[in-house]
Amino acid sequence: MLRVNLENGVVSVGEAPLPARPAGYALLRLLVAGICNTDLELQRGYYGFSGTPGHEFVAEVVEADDRALVGKRVVGEINLACAHCDWCRKGLGRHCPNRAVLGIVRHPGAFEEFFTLPERNLHVLPEGIPLERAVFTEPLAAACEILDQVTIPCGEPVAVLGDGKLGLLVAQVLGAHGYAVRLFGRHTEKMRIAAASGIATEMANGQLPVAEYDWVVDATGSPDGLRQAVAMARPRGTVILKSTVHGAVGVDTAPIIVNEVTLVGSRCGRFEAAIPLLDHALIQTQDMIAARFPLRDAAQAFERAAQRGVLKVLLEA
Repeated sequence: MLRVNLENGVVSVGEAPLPARPAGYALLRLLVAGICNTDLELQRGYYGFSGTPGHEFVAEVVEADDRALVGKRVVGEINLACAHCDWCRKGLGRHCPNRAVLGIVRHPGAFEEFFTLPERNLHVLPEGIPLERAVFTEPLAAACEILDQVTIPCGEPVAVLGDGKLGLLVAQVLGAHGYAVRLFGRHTEKMRIAAASGIATEMANGQLPVAEYDWVVDATGSPDGLRQAVAMARPRGTVILKSTVHGAVGVDTAPIIVNEVTLVGSRCGRFEAAIPLLDHALIQTQDMIAARFPLRDAAQAFERAAQRGVLKVLLEA
C-alpha cells in the first residue's frame, strides 16, 4: 500500500505493509483526506514530528470486531485515549495524559491507503453526505468545541479573526447557531465564502476594532493573532484561541491582566455536534476546496496547501 512519510520537513510517498489490526480497532481504507494547518505546522517542526501525518479523513471499514461496521463509510475522532484514567472516566478522553493522537502523536495518520483506529472513535456517516463535505467533520467539530467551552448569550456579537480554513468554519458554525458573527480577514475570495453563509465580513488590512467585543475568536494561525484578539476584546471579555503555531508566541500580559480578559484554549471537539452540520445550508464547504491530488502526489499537495491564500487541499486514495 502507499504511505505518506514526513521527516525533517520532507514529504515522500512509498510502499508499506498493511498495518496490523489490534483487538478493538478497525482497519480502514482511505477514501479522502484533508491537509490542515496542523499538518503544515508538523512539516515546519511542530512536535518534532516524523512519520505519517493526517487526521481529517473519510474511510471505509474493511475489518472490525464489530461486524456491523464493515463496509460503512466513517469519520473518526483523532484522540486515542486510554479509557481508564481519571480524565477518561470524566468523559474527557481528549485530555487523557496517556493518549496518542492520529497523525500527530504516537499513531500513524490517515495519509496512507490503509490505517487503524479504535472502533469507539468511529462515527458512521449518514447516507447521502458527499465525501467532500464529510471530510470537514473534524475541523467542524473543532469549531463546535467553542460552544461546549463557553456560554455565549443568544444573538451576541462575536468577532472571528482570520479567514483561513478554520476561521471560515468557526464563523459559519457560530452563524448557524444564531450569533451575530463578524469575520475579519485579508482575502476577498475567502470573505465571499463567509458572506454566502450570511456572515458579516470586514477586511483587516487596516486598523482593527479596539475593545469592541465581549467574544473574540483568534483563528489567524499567526503568532500575532493573540495580541490582535486581546486588543479587540472589551474589559472582562473572552478570547478563544484556535490557532496552532509552531514555536513560542510572545504575549504582553499587561492588557490581559488590566482588562481582566479571559483566555480560553480550544482544540478538538465532539463529532456528535459536527455531523448534523454536514447537512446544514449555512455550512458552505464546497468553495473551500482549492485542489485535489491522488495520494501518490502528496508532496505536490503539501506544496499547494502551503501556498499563501490556499484553503483546503484534499488527498484521494
